[in-house]
Amino acid sequence: MSRSGAFCPRCGSSIASDDAADEASPPAPDGPLCADCYFADFDLVDAPERVEIQVCSRCGAVERGNRWVDVGAEDYTEVAVDAVTEALGVHVDATNVAWDVAPEQVDQTTIRMHCTFSGLVEGTPVTEEVTVPVKIGRGTCTRCGRIAGGSYASVVQVRAAGERTPGEDETDRATEIAHEVVADMEATGDRDAFVTEVSEVPAGLNLKVSTNKIGMKVARRVVDELGGSYSDSETLVTEDEDGNEVYRVTYAVRLPAYRPGEVINPEDDDGPVLVRSVQGNLKGVRLATGGRYEASFEAGDAPDARRLGDRADAELTTLVAVEDDRAVQVLDPETYESTTIPRPDYLDPDADEVPVLKSRAGLHVLPDDGD
Repeated sequence: MSRSGAFCPRCGSSIASDDAADEASPPAPDGPLCADCYFADFDLVDAPERVEIQVCSRCGAVERGNRWVDVGAEDYTEVAVDAVTEALGVHVDATNVAWDVAPEQVDQTTIRMHCTFSGLVEGTPVTEEVTVPVKIGRGTCTRCGRIAGGSYASVVQVRAAGERTPGEDETDRATEIAHEVVADMEATGDRDAFVTEVSEVPAGLNLKVSTNKIGMKVARRVVDELGGSYSDSETLVTEDEDGNEVYRVTYAVRLPAYRPGEVINPEDDDGPVLVRSVQGNLKGVRLATGGRYEASFEAGDAPDARRLGDRADAELTTLVAVEDDRAVQVLDPETYESTTIPRPDYLDPDADEVPVLKSRAGLHVLPDDGD
């Protein structure tokens, strides 16, 4: 083997000049070292002395750079592994690098990461072990801070047309819809989506939400499901840091004056109607005949009518006799007298009992729930 006459400046060993030896002795920035001295100072990885993770104490989100990320972790070991991975630097000359990590939970705020790395440098296997402590700090993310501060950009007011107020089932469903809309937006990674406040008021319900987009979606979905209509109005509240005007939008939802299951008496002299639907024009069934009823386009879901009662007010009573195609006899549920009333198409002549509603318009047979 030929010699170059060069010596390692650290240990004095001669440095081989043949090609194979040159490949085994990578160049060093301060001069040629022998392979042993080169690898004695070689760092396969550049690891920080400590890694810090900020976790929101309310929702568990993790701060990464200038943003917060929902990780959905029950513990933060995996988060710590990811943070250490991002903080490590691998030498540019290393190839086929692999690593294993053994987390050690020191206490509730400290995880010690024992890492073992291996790789090849100029064909030489290199192994290195490092330990990186991960400190977990607690704070408040921007989203939770906004929620705690009562921040909102839109209000959805749920009211009912006419003289009635929304029922508990309607306000409960409107609240569920608001949370469903927020959950759908959160699933896309939108951390600006949240319900700030749900408050019941004498006239109905107020929902404060974080963005105008959410308010519009909630209003639309409530109307699509419960009927009625909505309108919106803007109020200037401030200017942002760029001088742009910031508006708060109120969405006023008006649920229909009547609800499915109510019995009303339209001013058309054709008798009471059991309301079936309030989507678009009000639709129902005539209690005297069983015929179909639909309000005019102009009347929509609020025809001129008197409210007589509700399906829930119906009572079972005895069907005494079927007189003919238009009349039957039933026992009056209050006086227990046999009374002749109209026979609707949906009445089962073989039934022993039928549901009836007594109101100012008289006594009428109601259809079964499935009719």
